[in-house]
Amino acid sequence: MEKKEYDAVILGGGLAGLMAANIVASAGFSVAVVSKVFPTRSHSAAAEGGIAAYIKGNSDPNDDPDFMSYDEVKGGDYLVDQDAAELLSAKSGEIVHILDAWGAPFNRQPDGRIALRYFGGQTYPRTRFVADKTGMALLHTLFEHATGFKNIDFYNEYYVLDIVKEGKDVNGLVAMEMKTMDPVYLKSRALLIAAGGLGMLYKHTTNSYINTGDGYGIALRSGVALKDPEFVQFHPTGLYPSDILISEAARAEGGILKNNKGERFMARYAPHKFDLAPRDIVSRSMTIEIREGRGFKGGYLGLDLTHLGKEYIMERLSLAYDAAKTFSGVDATEEMIPVRPAQHYFMGGIDVDITGSNHDLNGIFAAGEAACVSVHGANRLGSNSLLETLVYGRETGDSMVNFLKSHKNVESNSNVDDIVNTAYLYIKRESGEHFGTLLNELRDIMWENVGIFRDKKKLEEAVGKISDLRKRSVNMYVTDKSSNYNTEVFNAFETRNMLDVALAVSSAALNRKETRGAHYRDDYPNRDDDNWMKHTVAYLGDSEIKISYKPVNFTRWKPEPRVY
Repeated sequence: MEKKEYDAVILGGGLAGLMAANIVASAGFSVAVVSKVFPTRSHSAAAEGGIAAYIKGNSDPNDDPDFMSYDEVKGGDYLVDQDAAELLSAKSGEIVHILDAWGAPFNRQPDGRIALRYFGGQTYPRTRFVADKTGMALLHTLFEHATGFKNIDFYNEYYVLDIVKEGKDVNGLVAMEMKTMDPVYLKSRALLIAAGGLGMLYKHTTNSYINTGDGYGIALRSGVALKDPEFVQFHPTGLYPSDILISEAARAEGGILKNNKGERFMARYAPHKFDLAPRDIVSRSMTIEIREGRGFKGGYLGLDLTHLGKEYIMERLSLAYDAAKTFSGVDATEEMIPVRPAQHYFMGGIDVDITGSNHDLNGIFAAGEAACVSVHGANRLGSNSLLETLVYGRETGDSMVNFLKSHKNVESNSNVDDIVNTAYLYIKRESGEHFGTLLNELRDIMWENVGIFRDKKKLEEAVGKISDLRKRSVNMYVTDKSSNYNTEVFNAFETRNMLDVALAVSSAALNRKETRGAHYRDDYPNRDDDNWMKHTVAYLGDSEIKISYKPVNFTRWKPEPRVY
């Protein structure tokens, strides 16, 4: 097996990984960026609506970083670590200026300043945007900048199997080239996991097929904890029936959600914010409307843009228009777009502190959706995800630089052969459980039992069924035995990760006996600050999830009723 050595290895070629790569490489260290897709195909490109930022002199005159931090804390239902929120707000304008200087084509106001729009849960408008293609524009800008470094090597279309470690020290990772299935050991002193989210755990998701929770899975198997895995966000406007994202930008620009009676129903649920209430509130409200018979046949509601006019829609919301036309056959300038809630984001993630450092293993870091700082708490506000990838991608890159300056290599490759041999078992088996059967069952279980509305019976059933799927997966096999782009075997690797992560999500959801943010319990419908104002810390045992807790970091804002 080929072995290559770097100072730092970064798992994930999206915004968080690329920002960290830029920082580490600029300090003179060698970097390997490993991604199972070409970096500009990373899921960061799917973030459409914008990036939140307070920019002095270029924001609403009444806005300031304190309002921004308060919105984040309230939006996250007070489970947000407030020092993390304050850092995010304080660095937001600086990050946008950097991307602007690097060539990101932000929309402009008539006087040349970067344009801004309202997003859900914001006191003042502060979302900066590139039409409704912001993530793609920023990703291309950052990738172009990273390719200018001679000390960054890209391993595109390589699938990461597992972390190599010696005791409590990280020693790199083992990846497999997807074209040839040849393994490579990338030895390093520091490892950043920036592998994105887990949307494919759910039957209905706005995420792309690559979001299979790989970073969470390899972290759990290496003894690294996930923090707050019970908090899964559902986006209100997945396009029916494909679940492709219709950006929150559509409502930010004046789109109105309507039921089959033509009512603007959000007036009942959020009489001050209406359609721009936080996503958890809008998603639950839409589900109630559909359950009570006010949805359209098939189980969806309408998003009305027609009053905005064709010219405005094509200028500001062209991607939403194209998606509705292509995948639902709807002309958004003349009729409502059919939408329904779908899984969208994971507020939980690898347990890290405000520097992006994890303390279960020496030399392991996480950033972006793969990490839980926690800056989003129980519910993320729209347009804060792109901001988090860049702010904390940079902060974590700085932390990696400091780590590399003071830590030497550990001379070992103890579990490399075991990692490779385990991977090849899927191909060697001739019978057993096919990954497709397990995956389809898992996605149904997660949607029905660990979805927008939860209760003890559903969650106990989910934990039991997922535990059974994990036992069955021991004999997982694939029918394709080829060694050239064998997508089936990589699907099996992804399924292994998804099963482990799903057990953590469902177990933590069963354990948290309250309603908070996106975690809604029908049997515990109220927030319980006395007993549950704390972070869940989840480790993977042999057959179950082991749960402990850590306190929420408060700086300024005490919990209040969350009213919009």
